[in-house]
Amino acid sequence: MFTPAKRQQSKIRLGLIGPSGSGKTYSALLIAQGLGGKIALLDTERGSGSLYADLCAYDVAELTPPFDPARYVKAIQGAAEAGYDVLIIDSLTHAWAGEGGILEFVDRATQAVKNNFAAWREASPKHNALVDAMLGAPLHIIATIRSKTAWEVVKDERTGKTKPVKIGLAPIQRDGLEYEFTAVLELSVDGHIATATKDRTGLFDGSYFTPGKETGKKLIAWLNGEPVNGNGDDHPVDPKPARNVVQMPAPPKVEPRTERGTSVGDLFGVLRTLGLGGQVEFYEMYLAKKYGHGSKDLTPGEISEQFITLSRCKRDAKMLKQLTDYFAALENYKKAA
Repeated sequence: MFTPAKRQQSKIRLGLIGPSGSGKTYSALLIAQGLGGKIALLDTERGSGSLYADLCAYDVAELTPPFDPARYVKAIQGAAEAGYDVLIIDSLTHAWAGEGGILEFVDRATQAVKNNFAAWREASPKHNALVDAMLGAPLHIIATIRSKTAWEVVKDERTGKTKPVKIGLAPIQRDGLEYEFTAVLELSVDGHIATATKDRTGLFDGSYFTPGKETGKKLIAWLNGEPVNGNGDDHPVDPKPARNVVQMPAPPKVEPRTERGTSVGDLFGVLRTLGLGGQVEFYEMYLAKKYGHGSKDLTPGEISEQFITLSRCKRDAKMLKQLTDYFAALENYKKAA
């Protein structure tokens, strides 16, 4: 009845989340090349999927409104039947928030029956069918997902008043969808740098890197049970990054706390003592990526966390090198842009 589990029986399900201009489509095509085989791209972005025809060989199918999830399911089944090895869904967001997507369906159904609960009772099976189609397809799937600024209402400790605070970027999709993927990478506009927000492979945890063919090759190696880190361990605790991966120093595993005397000015003071006083621009990029805002909007807990991390760089040469490498990668990208 039961047989030994093998990764080779599975297919990669990769999510790429980011705002417009973060390089989702371009990154998806590069990763698909690394995965290998015939590539298909389902384009919901009005023909933008064909703009990278010189990048590699791939076939395109344009999906126009209405973006009913059932049409996505049909396209996924069609790609599988046609023998494609990788399907890029660009983008999955339209099935949720596009014309004819789930949210519009719920809105219309609610107006018709005057019952939001009943509307969702009809909509949820449509969404679940799309998820099941992606999970059950016999090919690798890379889905791009748009993101938006996420806000949270918090209480100001000094005034006692509540205010909205920007906490980062949130995918424009149903909550919890990211848990269906093997890995989810969040892309930034600055440098098109990726970080893993969910990673079952363990390949990208704690890494800041630019996705490319190597990313796809690493995923295939992991899927085939090959020693990705070169030491015979097919699931390394501290995986060696790909050639273009830049490791960022991980924050200490302690709860952020407000330390007396720490402020944004103190953070820049530590940067100067580290010899990075001229890298403020790139430090701001790092803060925006990590917290969703710059130094001016850091909370006391975030200031404390950064103060501890930067202070550790004084004592840990490896962490300091990771930080300087990251800044250098951003600087090189800016020069090349």
